[in-house]
Amino acid sequence: MPRANRYFLPGHVWHITHRCHKQNFLLKFALDRRAWVRWLFEARKRYGLCILNYMVTSNHIHLLVKDTGRGEIPKSMQLVAGRVAQEFNQRKTRKGAFWEDRYHATAVDTDHHLARCLTYIDLNMVRAGIVEDPADWPESGYTELMQVRQRYNLLDQDELGALFGMT
Repeated sequence: MPRANRYFLPGHVWHITHRCHKQNFLLKFALDRRAWVRWLFEARKRYGLCILNYMVTSNHIHLLVKDTGRGEIPKSMQLVAGRVAQEFNQRKTRKGAFWEDRYHATAVDTDHHLARCLTYIDLNMVRAGIVEDPADWPESGYTELMQVRQRYNLLDQDELGALFGMT
């Protein structure tokens, strides 16, 4: 049976989730989580992906992005998922699927739902009982929001502020 086409609407915010194959903990090592973040940064550079938040857990990822209408979301997801899986499989001399299925994208309203989605993503590892404070999990957008980095920023903080009506 053919897969349904995905349609991203320009200007909309999307919450994307992607699970590891059979919900295995393929991203349990910081090396692999950092590789996902590194490729996300590369996707931002190559395609202009507007990233609002992200979280890389041990067995899945969360990504909050805004569609600018240039087809950057599918290209970025293909780049990040493909390269992370390729690097992992080569390093572990492993074959087979890395990701369980295609990623799932859910549209998010830019009202109080956006704030709730940001909180949901940031508190993922706290809810799982892995850390007590979201700042203790480095592979997330929370750490970037709380620490002012000058270089290698992933989050589009100007766009995030604009969505909340801040300058």
